[in-house]
Amino acid sequence: MTAVLVGQFHARDAEGRIYPVHEFQEATLQADGSALSLPITTYRLAIGDRVNHLGDDRFELVQTGVEITRIP
Repeated sequence: MTAVLVGQFHARDAEGRIYPVHEFQEATLQADGSALSLPITTYRLAIGDRVNHLGDDRFELVQTGVEITRIP
């Protein structure tokens, strides 16, 4: 897989801490080496921790389970 940085934003948790989040699109390869038509979007903190997208502007830090909200 090849990941390309396509966006960056900040998100805030319930205690007011701000997290820099990076948005990546990953192209997955088929067995014959060709790329699939729909890239997969993944999110990570700037320090590398994984982030799950819960829907709308809500995200969850994978390691701690802390929910964060995108700051407009």
